[in-house]
Amino acid sequence: MSERLNIKKANPHKEYPHEEGRYVRGNDFSPVAVTIILNAPAYKILPELDELVRAGMECGAALSGMHQTDNVGIEKVVCNIVANPNIRYLVVGGPESEGHLTGEALKVFNLNGVDGQRRIIGTNDPVPLLLNFHMEYIDRFRKQIAPFDLQFQQPEIVKETVHACSQDQKIKLSGQSFFDPGAYPEPPLGGVITWAVTQP
Repeated sequence: MSERLNIKKANPHKEYPHEEGRYVRGNDFSPVAVTIILNAPAYKILPELDELVRAGMECGAALSGMHQTDNVGIEKVVCNIVANPNIRYLVVGGPESEGHLTGEALKVFNLNGVDGQRRIIGTNDPVPLLLNFHMEYIDRFRKQIAPFDLQFQQPEIVKETVHACSQDQKIKLSGQSFFDPGAYPEPPLGGVITWAVTQP
């Protein structure tokens, strides 16, 4: 019989989610957020990308949506996630953003962080600069979140992963153990990104 876990949850920040964007808000107590890389203008979004977003939401993700850029887009994802300690996994799906390499930048950011100039370490992305929030957000995001690389995968894989991460007992999927570890044990961080142009 599988071991059931004692899962503790926390309330998100009162203004969560802070940043607007192309996402849907779901279950605030879910341990999973889903971000699908957008590689086209808003008027050219393919149905396949909408289907990936729906896959995350239908399985109970806290947030499921799209983001496109390698700097402000990532900053918005970070701000919204650190405002909800219950989110412990970030599923990255969809295609790659040509010219930006947004998916690569996001996954490498979680692993390596940024250098002294706030440039994401280890990415080939041309403008991987995260200038518009405090380092506290970067440190917290990297401690709070475990990323799952599901780029180029089908909606069913997204659904299976979100479902597996939300369980109160450890289960195996594709050779890995998944479970809901409960809320990150520090209060939520609140605030929006501050545009660098206003802080010369």
